[in-house]
Amino acid sequence: MKICIIAEGSYPYVTGGVSSWIQMLIKNMNEHEFVIYAIGAEEKNKGNFKYEIPDNVIKVEEIFLDSFLKYKTRYKKKYKIKEEVKKDLKAFVTGDEICWDNIFSFMREAKTNNVMELFMSWDFFDIIEEAYIEKYDLIPFTEYFWMVRSMLLPIFLVLKSPIPEADIYHSVSTGYAGIAGSLAKHIYNKPFILTEHGIYTREREEEIIKSQWVKGYFKNMWIDFFYNMSKCAYDNSDKVITLFNKNKEMEIELGCSKDKIDIIPNGVDMNNFKDVPCKDENDNNINIGAVIRVVPIKDIKTMIYSFNLVKQEMKNAKFYIMGPTDENEEYYEECKSIVKEIGAEDIIFTGKVNIKEYVGKMDILVLSSISEGQPLAILEGMCFKKPFVATDVGSCKELLYGLNDNYGQAGFIVPVMNYEKMAKEIIRLCRDEKLRKEMGKNAFNRVSNLYTIENFINGYKEIYNGYRK
Repeated sequence: MKICIIAEGSYPYVTGGVSSWIQMLIKNMNEHEFVIYAIGAEEKNKGNFKYEIPDNVIKVEEIFLDSFLKYKTRYKKKYKIKEEVKKDLKAFVTGDEICWDNIFSFMREAKTNNVMELFMSWDFFDIIEEAYIEKYDLIPFTEYFWMVRSMLLPIFLVLKSPIPEADIYHSVSTGYAGIAGSLAKHIYNKPFILTEHGIYTREREEEIIKSQWVKGYFKNMWIDFFYNMSKCAYDNSDKVITLFNKNKEMEIELGCSKDKIDIIPNGVDMNNFKDVPCKDENDNNINIGAVIRVVPIKDIKTMIYSFNLVKQEMKNAKFYIMGPTDENEEYYEECKSIVKEIGAEDIIFTGKVNIKEYVGKMDILVLSSISEGQPLAILEGMCFKKPFVATDVGSCKELLYGLNDNYGQAGFIVPVMNYEKMAKEIIRLCRDEKLRKEMGKNAFNRVSNLYTIENFINGYKEIYNGYRK
């Protein structure tokens, strides 16, 4: 079969997390051909792949959400838009319920590929103006217009872009990727599968609430917009797969039918972690590490403040931040400035490394994220028999404490952005070698029995084969 993987903001441009998951899925399914439909933020990243594309990938189709900037229009065209379609286009702005089939049909039939021309048409201006009078007339119209423009042009671009034909469409998030999968189902009448690693809608809501670029009176508009997108993906998908039970409960709460949802946990190949370098017996340091991308959502700053407290108590502690630093260079520079400001010692940014050469030498691993799904960084660390201190996000608690199993505790869970509590639990592990080894053993037993690559791949093979004609 030919399977189209739809990825947004991840594969093949970003390493780790969802991208690693996609690479693992494709490489272990040589019986299928894959097409990658990659939705990126900026066209400057075109062709800048961070992965060696597997041989069974026959095509990588790229679209970029900032591509609308190259479109120009000097006049306002007229389109014959039906009243029911006008209602649904207005709902984009007002946050009301949308009939997506009306939107899909209109966008595919509109006789232009210039999304700027469509947005600047007389007909669409009337729709925007009507939504403004109805709901936003206390806001300056110019601000409102530019906010609507930045909101709608990227989704118009997705709706007008060609989508490769395939036997199955598999999106790895809701959002723009979920819209693309729903559109593909509309066009080709083929099955659409959705996998959610984290809950996209909640992640975007959190970002918008904290953001500086969205003014307060526009925040609800953006949040409603993303909720509408996720509802589209839930409604149009034939099967929704998530990684753990907490996510399933959230999906149901957000409007996904519980009858569609299956749980397939992430898996790791235990064979990849055999015969790795271990800590030298003459190394008297306590080595603390984090396998992590240096980006804001991973909250490296909390990790730095936490280690600074640890260092005050444990003079022989060293901290290794192992992961790429080039994804958000401004944030990386901020993190380095904090290290310098507070005078923290023995914090090493390794950059991207082969984790097999490092993690076996660690005593303790740390994850400080403010949002996660089911982090591969924890699963892989468990393969090395390492205890974790992790924030209470995604399935971290389930991984470290277990879910009705008898494998025992594999680390400590702490609140998000609480560097003092994180430091307290790290110090507890630093001082108790016996506890570290016991928790590391529990971690290994849990991952080797419940989170194997065989279970993960077989789960998806069964789903794919269920749609074989």
